[in-house]
Amino acid sequence: MKIAISGKGGVGKTTIMALLARQFKEMGQEVLVIDADPSPHMAQSLGVREADKIRPISEMAELLKERSGRVEGSAFYNINPQVDDLPARFIVEADGINLMVLGAIQSAESGCACAENTVLKRLLTKLLLKPAQVVLLDMEAGVEHLGRGTIVGVDRLLIVVIPSQSGIRTALKIKKLAEECRIKNISFVGNLVQDPEDEQFLREGLGEAPLVCFPDSPAIRRTERKGLAVTGALSDVAQVTRDLVTALQAK
Repeated sequence: MKIAISGKGGVGKTTIMALLARQFKEMGQEVLVIDADPSPHMAQSLGVREADKIRPISEMAELLKERSGRVEGSAFYNINPQVDDLPARFIVEADGINLMVLGAIQSAESGCACAENTVLKRLLTKLLLKPAQVVLLDMEAGVEHLGRGTIVGVDRLLIVVIPSQSGIRTALKIKKLAEECRIKNISFVGNLVQDPEDEQFLREGLGEAPLVCFPDSPAIRRTERKGLAVTGALSDVAQVTRDLVTALQAK
């Protein structure tokens, strides 16, 4: 199962992805989390030691240049770069969960065929197409990654949305672009929901009910502020997380 998660900045998509990773792992699944956010925080959320020392692959200019086969001053590069050995070299482990920090996959402008980003996109595609494990892809905030087609190969897209007008507008825009990318299974996940009025607001604004709604959890907020793994506060949202996994497996 390959699941990507997206949403407006600050809605809690990284937290929810970390909770999902922990739940799948506790169910005996092999889990690989790919952090493709330009400002990666998944390592801290999962409790990776010395998370601040992890360098995203996207920042390794020399490696990417070498794999792309690009010659300095030339417009030509290898469009089918070798990436098979990269996962083993750059995956770190956090209490049974595998993590790869990919970093930003983006172009300077629309339509740009950047050699280094070709390497990153090929790596991401190969990871998403590998069978026999749960792959969770934490994308950058917003909608740009959909315009670049960087999540082709996922089985599901979860769009995290909070009960606000701006959150709903962004979520609907992400859904529209995802449909244009021919992603078939698209679902909303509510977050920071305080009461039934918030749930109703989301249903009416989205035109459908979210798969689940995560509460505004003080325990998760305190844990994150201390720089600890948010998965340590899983008990505070355990049932909602289990309900989300059940819904994902049923589709």
